[in-house]
Amino acid sequence: MYKQSAYQLRSSLLNGDLKARQIAEFFLKRAHKSNEKTKSFLNFLDEKALKKAEDIDKKIAEKKPLGKLAGVPIAIKDNLNIQGEKTTCASNFLKNYVAPYSATVIDLLEREDAILIGKTNLDEFAMGSSTETSAFQKTYNPWNLDYTPGGSSGGSASAVSAREALISLGSDTGGSIRQPAAYCGIVGFKPTYGRVSRYGLVAFGSSLDQIGPFASNVEDIAMTMEVLGRHCPNDSTSYNKTAEPYLDEIKASISGKTIGVPWHFIDNLTPPLKALFENSLEKFKALGVNIIEINLEDLKFSIPTYYIIAPAEASTNLARFDGIQFSQRSSEASNLEQVYTYSRRDGFGPEVKQRILLGTFVLSSGFKDAYYKKALRVRELIINEYQRAFSKCDIVAMPTTPTSAFKLGSIGDPVEMYMQDLYSISANLAGLPAISVPSGFDDSGMPFGLQLIGPQLEDARVLRFAHQYQTQDPSAFKIPPLFDKEDL
Repeated sequence: MYKQSAYQLRSSLLNGDLKARQIAEFFLKRAHKSNEKTKSFLNFLDEKALKKAEDIDKKIAEKKPLGKLAGVPIAIKDNLNIQGEKTTCASNFLKNYVAPYSATVIDLLEREDAILIGKTNLDEFAMGSSTETSAFQKTYNPWNLDYTPGGSSGGSASAVSAREALISLGSDTGGSIRQPAAYCGIVGFKPTYGRVSRYGLVAFGSSLDQIGPFASNVEDIAMTMEVLGRHCPNDSTSYNKTAEPYLDEIKASISGKTIGVPWHFIDNLTPPLKALFENSLEKFKALGVNIIEINLEDLKFSIPTYYIIAPAEASTNLARFDGIQFSQRSSEASNLEQVYTYSRRDGFGPEVKQRILLGTFVLSSGFKDAYYKKALRVRELIINEYQRAFSKCDIVAMPTTPTSAFKLGSIGDPVEMYMQDLYSISANLAGLPAISVPSGFDDSGMPFGLQLIGPQLEDARVLRFAHQYQTQDPSAFKIPPLFDKEDL
């Protein structure tokens, strides 16, 4: 059952080959067992999942119509609210917080009969690139348990890679879906900013955050996006655009289309990884796609620009966590000032404190013009540069990450850690749809990812290129050997 795609599993349910209860029990058992190795999950939703499965089986017995994700086991990043369940953001500050409402994406999944099996680990408040800043546990890469699964959505990526779930949701502020997808050898999609509602997502950087899906293949991503890509009146940034038939659109030919490559931006890739990237381009040439060089010179400023804008927005968003309403209150406090001070001292981890301090600094009097406003102007330059590039090509291609997955604990320098998002951040700054698909393995057997970026609201185009690429290189879409067995 774990070898099936979500699309195939749903078909098996509709054909009567499987019961929803069977599916839920199988994946809950597999996830619990596998989680002893991967530590992908923070909490399981056994009772909720089994109840949903019974409701689906009852629908089938009564010959009622089923949703697009009927019977599909899905894992949820633990910064998305599910009513009545904990939303911890992997932080001591929210370790006992129970969500009073569900995120829009959760309501959409449940309306389409998905089975939610658990909440996954992440870097605290989604701030990190390795899922090492979680207050509760580290998550491990299913391809090699000594390595990081990436971050901040490392738990969601690890869960799908190990087939603990067939689909998972993550959030992507600077690469937090695509980077762990590349490290874990699966597909991760960041939609156009505003294409998927952020209502019910605990905010990190409000102009950058976007919710998106992980899956083992592009078809499952397209199926999930048909559910998630809907207008939400509770999110002022949500596009008022009808859902698109992504499953149909990904099948269209891309022959005669053009991919642009910013070769100057990827010169520092190691020869083995550069060879993997060039091999991916050859696959597109076999599909009749033209490859041209494009100039994205301003992308070299994306890291410093991001690490001014994102912490600035984070410092504002996290101001609400003060020990009063949403969060853990320090027992040492005896007055209001101490409530604020001690609660934040004990509640936030080092990485979150570091980013709050940086964000507060760049927004402070005397520095806002020098840093924050200048970063906004550079962001505009990056947006304009992408627009010029898309006047010459249909898709921009580059590696998802500058390296394959690294060993846990091997990067201690914050700047070196931030550089892991070198190729992914610009899509968030420009609000563009971007996907990471597996593109082979490095010399140590760890996965590497190919990133495809499209113009705003051309999500279907990005998925079409990714799907056609998958048809040319199915060998890159594998299950980690440690987890490629029925009985773990």
